[in-house]
Amino acid sequence: MATRKIRNTWWIDFRFHHTRYRKRSPENSKRGAEAYEVLLRQRLARGEPLTGAKDPTEKMPTFEQFAWKWFDDYVKSNNKPSEQVGKKCILSASLIPFFGPMPIGEIGAHDIERFKARQFQRGRTNKTILNQLTVLHKCLVTAYEWLQLEGSPPKIKWPKCTTPEIDYLSPEECDLLLRHAKGIVYEMLLFALRTGMRQGEIRGLQWSSIDWLNQSIAVRHSLDNHSRTLVAPKSGRSRHIPMDSDVYEMLYRRKKDTGYVFLANEGRPFSNYRVHYAITHLCERAGLRKIGWHTLRHTFASHLAMRGAPLNAVQSLLGHSTITMTMRYAHVAPSTLRSAIDMLNPKNAIDADFGQQVGNRWIDAQRKESAQKYPPSKNA
Repeated sequence: MATRKIRNTWWIDFRFHHTRYRKRSPENSKRGAEAYEVLLRQRLARGEPLTGAKDPTEKMPTFEQFAWKWFDDYVKSNNKPSEQVGKKCILSASLIPFFGPMPIGEIGAHDIERFKARQFQRGRTNKTILNQLTVLHKCLVTAYEWLQLEGSPPKIKWPKCTTPEIDYLSPEECDLLLRHAKGIVYEMLLFALRTGMRQGEIRGLQWSSIDWLNQSIAVRHSLDNHSRTLVAPKSGRSRHIPMDSDVYEMLYRRKKDTGYVFLANEGRPFSNYRVHYAITHLCERAGLRKIGWHTLRHTFASHLAMRGAPLNAVQSLLGHSTITMTMRYAHVAPSTLRSAIDMLNPKNAIDADFGQQVGNRWIDAQRKESAQKYPPSKNA
């Protein structure tokens, strides 16, 4: 019996009249696979077609053939429009030019390493290569599942990416930026600095998402720049953000029941390009370095951390799915590390009270030694 178990799945693999037949057993057990092989051999002996069997002469699809099928059948139905655009760009610009003519089941770890080496030679960053490999990995995993390929997808050694530096505005820079802003742009800037919402979440904010009684905002939507439709937030989950008094008063003055909260002069929602142009032009007028809207989100989180807000609270307000992303702001938070280091200095330890007899005797000795080394001034 030519049965074997591959990755917790039982397969049959045998030859009949010089033709190889390899299929997954419908019953995932050794006994079930053996019975399935006997059934197929009997059908072949009688000259009957194998229901659902693949034509052994059928060629394995190339990466390019399968990649576009995967994009149409999987990516379009499971990813947001902006994510679809990103994956399509990665496929057409980098993956298909390299892996395109290769049979999908014959792509190995060495091929992937050659692809990484070429990308490094072209000056691509680790983050860019990581994004490309993520798309490649998902496509290969789907191919092994859909085509029932033998074995498992090749392992990928992921490039290491350093955490990017976070740019944020000081309180003085925030005031400077707001002083040069007017109208709806001023409102959006103040709103971003006090709520930390993403640009798409601000552009897609609805009046119906504002709870006036509890003075909070329900973040349920984000305005997708490609499809110009409302989609779920980046994390896929809604969250609630309390409004401070300035934001509450600013919005209450032009309160409505339905529609977008922030609209351009012609009464349409802001586009990604338009808000980017607005903040770039505003930075030039204010004499500030060039920043993007995401810098305002970093500013919101950094100021909270500097004022001692718990990082799990910052995580909840930002809508991060894991605390790992929020830990980027830990370096600006007040820390006990400085006080711990200061305790090692004998001058600082003199005034410490450990509440133990041994510790107190040590303190007394240190005080006497310090008095000898640093006698009081005669003029004191």
